[in-house]
Amino acid sequence: MKKLKFSLKLSMLAVCLVAFMPACTNLEEEVFSEVTADNFFQTEAEFISALGAAYTSLYGYMGTTSLWAAQEVSSDEMVVPTRGPDWGDGGHWVRLHQQLWTAEDPTVGTTWNFLFGGVSATNRLIFQFEELQNPLTDPFIGELKALRAIYYLWLLDTFGNVPVVTSFADADPAPPTNSRSEVYAFVESELQAALPNVTSNVDGSTYGRVNQMVVQAALAKLYLNAEVYSGTPQWSKAAAACDAIINSGNYNLENDYFANFNVENSGSSEFILAIPYDAVFAGGNNIVMQTLSYLNQQSYNLAAQPWNGWCTLEEFYNSYEDTDLRKGQANTEEGPSPVRGNFLVGPQWDVSGKVRLQDDGTTASGIDPDGVPFTLRAEINELFPEAWREAGARNSKFEFQIGGQPNMNNDMPIFRYSDFILMKAEALWRMDPGSGEALALVNQIRTRAGVEPFAELSAENLLAERGREMFSELQRRTDLIRFGQFATASWFGKDVQPECKNLFPIPKSQTDANPNLVQNPCY
Repeated sequence: MKKLKFSLKLSMLAVCLVAFMPACTNLEEEVFSEVTADNFFQTEAEFISALGAAYTSLYGYMGTTSLWAAQEVSSDEMVVPTRGPDWGDGGHWVRLHQQLWTAEDPTVGTTWNFLFGGVSATNRLIFQFEELQNPLTDPFIGELKALRAIYYLWLLDTFGNVPVVTSFADADPAPPTNSRSEVYAFVESELQAALPNVTSNVDGSTYGRVNQMVVQAALAKLYLNAEVYSGTPQWSKAAAACDAIINSGNYNLENDYFANFNVENSGSSEFILAIPYDAVFAGGNNIVMQTLSYLNQQSYNLAAQPWNGWCTLEEFYNSYEDTDLRKGQANTEEGPSPVRGNFLVGPQWDVSGKVRLQDDGTTASGIDPDGVPFTLRAEINELFPEAWREAGARNSKFEFQIGGQPNMNNDMPIFRYSDFILMKAEALWRMDPGSGEALALVNQIRTRAGVEPFAELSAENLLAERGREMFSELQRRTDLIRFGQFATASWFGKDVQPECKNLFPIPKSQTDANPNLVQNPCY
């Protein structure tokens, strides 16, 4: 599997060099490629290689100010405190966590550009393939349309009311806004149409690519959130799409939860769709830099000094039982914990595990409540302006490689099997709160985590269990909205906001450039 993953990355890289332009602010993409039907699009292998341009766009999924930040830092899962002179950034991170963002904030603009960059890349390739009028291109056109629908699924979720752009050569330079219900209908139609036209293969040849199971996963996500997106719940459709995945026999729960998040995790039996990141050929996953302290460079012999930023809210950290295998165990004064977990807390040690890390004790090193010994703690004293340098449990769900680079090799799941077990459970529970099948599905996940099964399901424990299982996988904001616990709820550093904050604003750069865009309510 590692060889296949490496081959896929090289294929994407090669296409990047000849045919891919990065995501841009405008909806149109200017192409400088000399790739034509006469000199390239001749064989199935060349068509597959050309697909790489659409998938390369996905590497922006984990951008520090992109969809990753929009989904996580705006929720009760992650926060980026202002630690004196560090992470102030004009107040952007504080506003993002407090849901006081503006149409000019970086995450708003970068998320829009990332998503429409993916739309533009898929539109270009669809146009090129359709121009060839070659039957060989039919399954690839279906694959591209499904991938475009996934980009639109994320646009539907984050911005709601956006232009639906499906043309390339004659694209409207100032497309009008489509309503959220219209975008929902478009995504549903495109996914349904693509389903019979994409490959049913689930193997190394489709790793990191759209196949029928990926389309079913996207439909399940769409239907689970249908009431939010369109006003009409579709619980039975959500359950049916989850069933298509669960009953396919293609996926299984890993015995070890953390097998999904190892440095080399491309062989996970839970991955339905994952982004094949690579430290050299496919950068973009740099959680190690975002979350670890400067001093933790010594803990893992890292090639660069981390930024000491992102951490987990104390309340979220404490939502795990101490026996929960996903939580892990804190380091102690005797040494690093031998038990891996989603979080890094406690006294910090060098890579040998024998030398205790020490602050230099100066004001410049940041506020540190226990002085020279460096101890990461779950408590966050304040959101800004003087959060402790060591405040907040750090995100260690994805294994940190000893001697690692700023870009990590760990692949990032977009759709993971355990999510769809929980999604089916939720859909069944929504239709019947006493459903024994729903309870049994949730308890599959809890059993693997080493915690006692639930006796019954409630909105509260369903949402909490999804949070514990899917931590740091870009699901939390969407889940909170579906359960009515996002804008109108409060948590550390964040007060109740109007419900219209469930959507982000259309970036000001876009509304300035395109008078046909309609700004979302609240902004």
